[in-house]
Amino acid sequence: MEIHIQTPLTKDKLKDLKAGDSVLISGTIYTGRDAAHKRMIEALEKGEALPFDIENQIIYYVGPCPAKPGQVIGSCGPTTSGRMDAYAPLLIEKGLTGMIGKGLRSKQVIDAMTQYGAVYFGAIGGAGALIAKTVKSEEIVAYEDLGTEAIRKLTVEKFPAVVIIDSKGNNLYETGRKQYESIAFYNSNSI
Repeated sequence: MEIHIQTPLTKDKLKDLKAGDSVLISGTIYTGRDAAHKRMIEALEKGEALPFDIENQIIYYVGPCPAKPGQVIGSCGPTTSGRMDAYAPLLIEKGLTGMIGKGLRSKQVIDAMTQYGAVYFGAIGGAGALIAKTVKSEEIVAYEDLGTEAIRKLTVEKFPAVVIIDSKGNNLYETGRKQYESIAFYNSNSI
């Protein structure tokens, strides 16, 4: 069963999400990769405001391709989330409740997620053209000089994702691996 999520992603909405849940996200999400994250952390360290209100928001780790004629946005598949791990804990502390990307997260990020209440969604790498079809509008809100890595405000409709790590720290990469290993072990012993 797919769970429909309408942003903003409040703590009340995320508390019942479990690792492994399939979700369809609609509403506003923001984009940002490592260069934008570095600038946001530098702004916070200087006591400056972030370029958007991060509370109850989702950041999608993506640098979209340019849009072709008639498209809102070009292909926009997820980038490796680990590149944002140095920056994510402070943003979570400041109110970020959701991140979308691919790959593993550090213990520090997971600890911040469980302490402050946040979830990590996985998007399908290689499906950027299909994901782009869920984007209904986009606008650059900060760091335009970063080109594709500028922070964008996206309006999405039924953006498909999977809860990889929930706010309790349950991690699909770990539980899924254990489940697979138990099946593989069972099958190899039954031959």
